[in-house]
Amino acid sequence: MKYLPALAGALLGLVFIASGVVVLFNVVTMPAPPAGTPLASFMDAFGPTGYMKFVKVCEILGGLLVAIPRTRNWGLLILGPILVNILAFHVFVGGGEGLKDPVLIVLCLLAAYLLWVGRAGFLGLLGQPRSPSATPAS
Repeated sequence: MKYLPALAGALLGLVFIASGVVVLFNVVTMPAPPAGTPLASFMDAFGPTGYMKFVKVCEILGGLLVAIPRTRNWGLLILGPILVNILAFHVFVGGGEGLKDPVLIVLCLLAAYLLWVGRAGFLGLLGQPRSPSATPAS
C-alpha cells in the first residue's frame, strides 16, 4: 500500500508523457478521420490552430509533474482539465463509444485515486483547513 501512489503516479505520468511525445514529434502518423464525421470537423477546427500542440505540451508537463511524488498535485491540476476534455470529447464527438475504452477508464481511476490520496493538499484551495484539529475552537 505504501508504494501504490508512486506506482499510480508513474503509470499516469507515463501514459500522458507518451501520448504527448507521440503527437508532438510525429512518431506515428495518424490516419485521417472519415470526411463529414464529427471527428473530422473537430480535427479540422483544432488541428491547424496549434491548439493540440498546446494540449500535448501540457500533457507532457503534467505527466512529468504527476510522476514525481513531490509535485504530484501540481501535475493533477494540469491533467485534470485535460482528462475532463477527453471525457467530453468521447461523449459529445464520439457519441459515448469511447467511454468503454479500458485505457480511459484506467486513466480516470488512477487520477481519482491520486486525487483522493493527495486530498489534504487540495483542501487549502477550497478554503478549508487541512485537518479537523486545525479548526478554531468555538
